[in-house]
Amino acid sequence: QVQLVESGGGLVQPGGSLRLSCAASISISRIYTMGWYRQAPGKQREFVATITTGDTTNYADSVKGRFTVSRDTAKNTVYLQMNSLKVEDTAVYYCKGLTGRIYWGQGTQVTVSS
Repeated sequence: QVQLVESGGGLVQPGGSLRLSCAASISISRIYTMGWYRQAPGKQREFVATITTGDTTNYADSVKGRFTVSRDTAKNTVYLQMNSLKVEDTAVYYCKGLTGRIYWGQGTQVTVSS
């Protein structure tokens, strides 16, 4: 069983920045793909960004150029640097890991508001 724990969410003003972390209970080198998804109230969970063991990254068009996903294998942690935040970025952000199974974290709340 793989445990994923998100942290770093909070309340920021539009244009601000946050850095989310996803800590894994195993070496992330053993996780083929890790990613971030988000879900706003009343909406479906949507893809945000992914990163592979080879550091290949993909981003949703809505966050491209503003968000950056990265990983630190020594800390078993994946990050999501969120810059130029918009009100529409408000959501619960979930970490996802893919091996032979799919694992989800519990989520961390990001609220962008004046």
